[in-house]
Amino acid sequence: MPFQPDVHLNLNVRGLGVSATLAINERSNALRQQGRDVFKFGLGQSPFPVPPAVVSALQEFAAEKDYLPVKGLPALQGAIARYLDREHDAAFRAEDIMIGPGSKELMFILQLVYYGDLVIPTPSWVSYAPQASIIGRRVHWLPTHRENQWKLSAESLDALCQRDPGRPRLVILNYPANPHGYTFTDAELREIADVARYHRLILLSDEIYGRLQYNGQHRSIARYYPEGTIISDGMSKWCGAGGWRLGAFAFPPNLHWLRDAMATVASETYTSVAAPIQHAAVTAFDGGDDLDDYLFQARRILHALASYQVDSYQQAGLDLAMPDGAFYLFPDFTPLEGRLRDRGIRDSGALCESLLNDTGVATLPGEAFGRPAGELSLRQAFVDFDGQYALDGAAAHSGELDRAFLQQHCGRCITAMDRIADWLAG
Repeated sequence: MPFQPDVHLNLNVRGLGVSATLAINERSNALRQQGRDVFKFGLGQSPFPVPPAVVSALQEFAAEKDYLPVKGLPALQGAIARYLDREHDAAFRAEDIMIGPGSKELMFILQLVYYGDLVIPTPSWVSYAPQASIIGRRVHWLPTHRENQWKLSAESLDALCQRDPGRPRLVILNYPANPHGYTFTDAELREIADVARYHRLILLSDEIYGRLQYNGQHRSIARYYPEGTIISDGMSKWCGAGGWRLGAFAFPPNLHWLRDAMATVASETYTSVAAPIQHAAVTAFDGGDDLDDYLFQARRILHALASYQVDSYQQAGLDLAMPDGAFYLFPDFTPLEGRLRDRGIRDSGALCESLLNDTGVATLPGEAFGRPAGELSLRQAFVDFDGQYALDGAAAHSGELDRAFLQQHCGRCITAMDRIADWLAG
């Protein structure tokens, strides 16, 4: 009789499935293998290639084989500190930086070593809350509203903290945000910083989309609450290197105790990030004219695509504001609720399933991001295009990136949006 072990699964993991973004990507790939024409608006992977200078650096350092320090390659720590000062106006030193195998892993370890509740707005990225659940932390969802572009408010944060003053809390801010692309104004950041300082909160400022803010003017809340803000960044979004798995945290000096605790866990788990990746990343974070031009063109393309899609939704009757950055939209179909219910669509899961079946466009339901199941919202990641081809075309195109440009260089995104618009009108 074959060996059949007893199943003793950690209770915190029971009921959790594969991350929604990864699951929809695997499903999309499977459908394509079956011959379906699927538009991959599910996984938020940058469509742009890794910049050539960074690829060349990886080739140069491919033979690096030694274990690196747990907290990271010193040269890379220094490059990231300079980058944060240059791009986000946030002052850090090399010793304040910790490198990890993707910011996702660093977020998990932070929640593991810090004994406090997790506070996140709804909607939020799909992995924040599951990580807390796996570790056994309490999660508090702070409500947001479409009219305020789904942004956490200082008032709601203060109200939560007033209910149990002094309780340790970790608050995650992500801006421009996944899943909706909106960011905070300076005034909003200042108000949140004041509340965080009063309640002695730790802020994890997830700024991995900061360099994809369309106007190039991203600013960090660390400017206003430097003593309590940890900045999270990495190479996956603005550098197109998601598969390289390199993220970084920047700690203020008075939170080095958290950095050191995380390093202890890292030393007993992943040890350090791959040496060739860290050496090559120095080139990415040091930047230069070629990387600045790469980002300028990427922002032009994403802004034009977002504008086209927002216009299409507005013409269909949705109240959707233009995002500020990244490559996401988070439309709420509530204004069309009656029409959709006539089709048997009563929740966000059914909405996405119908869209996939009827149009071939794969998206994710709002429920996956913490919204109520009955709310007719979804996230679409408009990334199904050849990023290198689009970058080359934008560099040769000095004028507005109009529909003709988008149709030629990002045609699958335009076709997908047109199919959604036709489906809504049908």
